Amino acid sequence: MIDRHQRNLALLVASCLFMENLDGTIVTTAAPRIAADLQVSSVSIGLVITAYLITLAVLIPLSGWMVASLGTRKVFLAAIVIFTLASLLCAGSANFAELVAMRVLQGAGGAMMVPVGRLAVLARTAKADMMRMIAYIVWPALVAPVIAPLAGGLITTYASWRWLFLINVPLGVVALAVATRVVAASPVGSAPPLDVSGVALTGTGLAGLVYTAHMVSEPSEGWVATVICGLVSAALICAAVRHLLRAPAPLLDLYTLRTKSFRAFVGGGTLFGMTVGALPFMLPLLFQEVFGWSPVKSGTVVLFIFVGNIGIKPATTFLINRFGSRAVLVTATAGVAATVVAAGSFSAGTPLAIIVAIVLLSGVARSVGFTAYTTLGFSEVPEGEMAHANGLSATTQQLAAALGVAMATVALRLGGPIGRLFSRHPATATSYTVAFVLMGLIALAATAGATRLSPDAGSAVRRAGGTPAAGPAPRAP
Repeated sequence: MIDRHQRNLALLVASCLFMENLDGTIVTTAAPRIAADLQVSSVSIGLVITAYLITLAVLIPLSGWMVASLGTRKVFLAAIVIFTLASLLCAGSANFAELVAMRVLQGAGGAMMVPVGRLAVLARTAKADMMRMIAYIVWPALVAPVIAPLAGGLITTYASWRWLFLINVPLGVVALAVATRVVAASPVGSAPPLDVSGVALTGTGLAGLVYTAHMVSEPSEGWVATVICGLVSAALICAAVRHLLRAPAPLLDLYTLRTKSFRAFVGGGTLFGMTVGALPFMLPLLFQEVFGWSPVKSGTVVLFIFVGNIGIKPATTFLINRFGSRAVLVTATAGVAATVVAAGSFSAGTPLAIIVAIVLLSGVARSVGFTAYTTLGFSEVPEGEMAHANGLSATTQQLAAALGVAMATVALRLGGPIGRLFSRHPATATSYTVAFVLMGLIALAATAGATRLSPDAGSAVRRAGGTPAAGPAPRAP
């Protein structure tokens, strides 16, 4: 039975997840205005988004170690303080470099805030109440991506873009006040040794890779420096993989990838996540810079991605149970590829209803694909490896979102030279057309991987005909 204290704690964590999700998506609609104010290109604002997401991806695995070392209450309260102060500093940034640095600090707070809060809720929840508690946490947070594009457009149009970050301050203050009352102190256990080398190699390698993408997107950056940065980053990532495979207590246990279904989830899911993560970044740029739309109109249309995402949610489990993971994944990944390529054909004269329909269908395919990948990924993971798989899953999902925006900036930069192969004087929209097609090809790579799955992939958690498989329910990751 869920008591009042448990419910309040779950709603507190949901509000923190709401802030984190809102902050990860609200910047996209305001990218052109932020770029103009800070005197950088609109594509460069992608680094503001990826810096936040990469920090989340790298530091989320550390949250468990910090709880074991310091306790849930200390880490959770500190995370709220860091996130709130970083939001205030983001709003006060005087230049582009400061904004990126403060976004990194904000990501550090977010990386501790939600995983630790979720752990505090579920650790005290009976198995019979687990699904209900997860619903308390997840569903309020799903609202954030829905309102973020429109909220970003409204704030940017009628106020300063700095209010995108200032709105977190009162939310953070209230969350801190509530947390001091409802989050109890937990006993501090014996923490495993921290994998310092894994943190350093993984963090610097991924950060370098994202910054290389930023250098590619900037015409002023020299190719020699860009190539050197890319090679060094690739070498660091290779060294990180080698270390994680050999370390006795690695930051991420890569041996969980021995499970075929989980490996398909990480590989195909990353490619899929990159594509769907790029779309909410690219569409506002196309609508505002090429079509001349206002941020409010742009944000309203982008909102339909997330309307489709949530609208199809109740049917996703039925679809997977009825048709199987492979069929659903092939359809969803191909659907995302088709809608992304279709977005590349948009013009200022395209009827608004058609644009909205394609954007909505993209959101539907996005939701179905993510659910199918997650169901498949954890269907065959052994019980003893579930915690490691959960950490690697959370990290790769954040990484896919960050790399999606980074790849979008690269694709937009390549759009010009590739467009000139077909026309001596390509229009500005040509770069976007090429970029959308390139991102669509990434989704098709995920489709190719899905076709190689066995027909009974994920059958451990489903039964043909739409009836769930008998037996105990799988553990919630």
